[in-house]
Amino acid sequence: MRAINPWINFNGNAEEAFTFYKSIFGGEFTKIIRFKDLSGPEFEVAEEEANKIMYIGLPLGKNNVLIANDVPGFLGRVSESENRSKIYVDAESHEEADKIFKGLSLGGDVDGPIGESPWGTYAGMFRDKYGIEWIIEFNPEYN
Repeated sequence: MRAINPWINFNGNAEEAFTFYKSIFGGEFTKIIRFKDLSGPEFEVAEEEANKIMYIGLPLGKNNVLIANDVPGFLGRVSESENRSKIYVDAESHEEADKIFKGLSLGGDVDGPIGESPWGTYAGMFRDKYGIEWIIEFNPEYN
């Protein structure tokens, strides 16, 4: 398997969230497709949905891409308070883990502060300000 790429659904704030993620991880978006870009006679897009994100991708490292979209209103809202899934980030150093944890958890809720874990890694867990759950970990055995 080459990579596993998490795909997150948002309620109209995918671009805002990904601009925030880009400020932490760096890099450039691979592409941004808005619903209006797909609009045509066979696929009509309501004006209030036109600028919502149909696809946005942010590369993370060599083989991974964080992907998202906004859920169109006619499909209903995504529950931001349920345990949808967690995004696991395997950092290359204590410093990188700290930087990512501190940046992404800003404005969110920390479930487990970053620090030494009972299983021998340096890890922490939180829900960011967009409701997405993250685990940041550095395992010195892999480096």
